[in-house]
Amino acid sequence: MTSEATGFFTDTTVCIGCKACEVACKQWNQLPADGDFFSGRSYDNTIHLEATTWRHVAFMERSEPLSGQTTARPFSWLFMSDVCKHCRRAGCLEACPTGALVRTEVGSVYVQPDVCNGCGYCVVCCPFGVINRRQDDGRAWKCTLCYDRQKEWMEPACAKTCPTDSIRFGKVEELKEIARKRLETLHNKGMKEAYLYGMTEEDQPGTEGLHAFFLLLDRPEVYNLPPDPSVPTKGVVKSWAAMALALAGMTAAAAIAVKQGAKEE
Repeated sequence: MTSEATGFFTDTTVCIGCKACEVACKQWNQLPADGDFFSGRSYDNTIHLEATTWRHVAFMERSEPLSGQTTARPFSWLFMSDVCKHCRRAGCLEACPTGALVRTEVGSVYVQPDVCNGCGYCVVCCPFGVINRRQDDGRAWKCTLCYDRQKEWMEPACAKTCPTDSIRFGKVEELKEIARKRLETLHNKGMKEAYLYGMTEEDQPGTEGLHAFFLLLDRPEVYNLPPDPSVPTKGVVKSWAAMALALAGMTAAAAIAVKQGAKEE
């Protein structure tokens, strides 16, 4: 297994919504079935990532065509296979009080189930709402980037199964170059709305970039992604600075009040 950071590049423009990645993820990780109900959200019955759903294929029906699409009716589908982003600066990892969450040698964020105490701090500190606790044991679970498969020189089950190569797995720096070339190709074809989400720290300073990034055709909110995600601890310094400033102001105000009172006496 390589010691270089690995991750996913998901090209949503070639996703066909087949959900093969969802099935492969559940099968390999022996996750229980869910989503066996009618949600009313198109063909999306898993709705979002969960403790037992580590891959989620979102379906978006839009009343507007894609660029260059000729159709009698203004309509288009958008699909996206969502997953844990394995953030370079991970809120879940920073919030964990027991050390259950660790950074692996391939850059992924891994939950050690035997160390997790189910406190839930990681759940509220994930800006993407990825990690959650299972109802049966209370412990937190999420995508492992198929760490067990990587140790055997195998690619993650979702990427291995994807029939259109919408999910690309590999070294993060190599995936970034693939993503840039794909974006350039789409722009040259007239799909100017295409853009890369979360690839670099410049794109997302709040997470310092993601190890699972995406090529999208609409606003992040359409895909149920935050437009400007940030780990809670990112603002700690500013919060303390604001508190110190407020305390200094109150101290100064109190001193002036005491001084004024002394003069009146």
